[in-house]
Amino acid sequence: MRAAVSLDGHSLTLDDVVAVAVHRAPVELSEVARIRMARAHVVVDALVRSNVVAYGVTTGFGKLSDIAIPRDRLAELQQNLVRSHATGVGPLLPEHETRAMMLLRANVIAKGFSGARPVLADTIVAMLNAGLYPPVPEQGSVGASGDLAPLAHLALALIGEGTLFKGGERGVAADLLARERIEPVALGPKEGITLINGTQAHTGIAALAVVGAHRLWQIAHLSGAMSLEALLGTPVAFDARIQDARGQLGQAASAALLRSLLTASEIRESHRSGDPRVQDSYALRCMPQVHGPVLDAIDFCAGVVGRELNAATDNPLVFADTGELLSGGNFHGQSVAMALDFLAIAMTNLATMAERRIDRLVNPDLNQGLPPFLSRDAGVNSGFMMAQVTAASLASECKVLSHPASVDTIPTDGNKEDVVPMAMGAAWKLRRIVANVRYVLAIELMCAAQGLDFRLPLRAGRGAALGHSLVRDLVAPLERDRVLSTDIQVLADAIERGHFSTPVREA
Repeated sequence: MRAAVSLDGHSLTLDDVVAVAVHRAPVELSEVARIRMARAHVVVDALVRSNVVAYGVTTGFGKLSDIAIPRDRLAELQQNLVRSHATGVGPLLPEHETRAMMLLRANVIAKGFSGARPVLADTIVAMLNAGLYPPVPEQGSVGASGDLAPLAHLALALIGEGTLFKGGERGVAADLLARERIEPVALGPKEGITLINGTQAHTGIAALAVVGAHRLWQIAHLSGAMSLEALLGTPVAFDARIQDARGQLGQAASAALLRSLLTASEIRESHRSGDPRVQDSYALRCMPQVHGPVLDAIDFCAGVVGRELNAATDNPLVFADTGELLSGGNFHGQSVAMALDFLAIAMTNLATMAERRIDRLVNPDLNQGLPPFLSRDAGVNSGFMMAQVTAASLASECKVLSHPASVDTIPTDGNKEDVVPMAMGAAWKLRRIVANVRYVLAIELMCAAQGLDFRLPLRAGRGAALGHSLVRDLVAPLERDRVLSTDIQVLADAIERGHFSTPVREA
């Protein structure tokens, strides 16, 4: 059984998010967090009893913040807030992204700045451990007062309204909660706004996308090394002295990984002398100069998102030490939105490089004597001709999706929220780009393996040869035309589950 992830509002990591969202690791709430939450709730309770006007506690929300709410209607206020903000539309978030959002929301409540009772975090944790998750439409958030609509759909389930999923079953929320012996929450003062005010929907998607992007960065070197060997390329451009002369960290790491994957290559020795080419094309020679900045972007984005996992993003924030409620704007998603837009651009460059290598593998004018479109019987058979077309389509779509969402804004809430970051759009665009890059790399692995088949009995470098073997564990050589979409999907799924990680780990 996997070790439990303990929530304390301060130490959640990207790996923890993957463990819970994807691998269903159990979750628990730390006792230190429970004490902090209780202390902050005392402050909120005291404000209510003293009839102090406090935003979101004894007032309406947003443009309606100047309307004071009588004490006997405060529970109704919080409940209505949840119902009115559940306005999402479009496709539902997949289960792993919804679980990530739930985990992050429980963690931010555990941080102790929300003023909510521990029961809110406890209920979310219980739902995660029971495998319950709400239907959350991915459209409807501008990421301004946080992801109001997506989080409201989560909050709706917590109060026992709407529906819930458990595995493939969808049922009435109250019924599924009862089956798992989880009590719906009766919201107290400030607890409705606590559940919906924050950046956890787009940050949950972002956390999973960043981890996926780093995996693809690694695989791009494996597929790139295999392509270079199949195309009789030279590793000279990856010499450490060249990278040191420039001093870019990501570039140096990229070149080092390529050198390791290409160690002990029989193919390289076969054409070391007598090759009239002085330099390879950019798609081969400049892998460190393009793949390297992608790593730099991933590292930057991982830092921003990693900090956001443990960020207090409510409004107002409750400071138990001084007994104050302070209104601010930590719910604004600009920091994550800009990072995701940056990573979208970086990953698109990874797709573009891989697609160009695929073209060189299949193009008889460029592929160093390999059969046209890697087919033994070209003409009657089209080989991998259309696989390159698919890769081109995916790379082009990535370019369209790379347009930054975070530069857009439309005023909302009666112009109270006059500058919004569109962070949710940045998140689901990046998710789509990451998926596209996975398919492009699957196509490159498939084509490069076929190219290496034609170089046998000469073996590629140690890591590239292992990559070739791993492809052949899943996909047979193309002897005559067959449907390739199945092969592409098999390889893409294998990338996702870590099938090709061994050569990179060893490198």
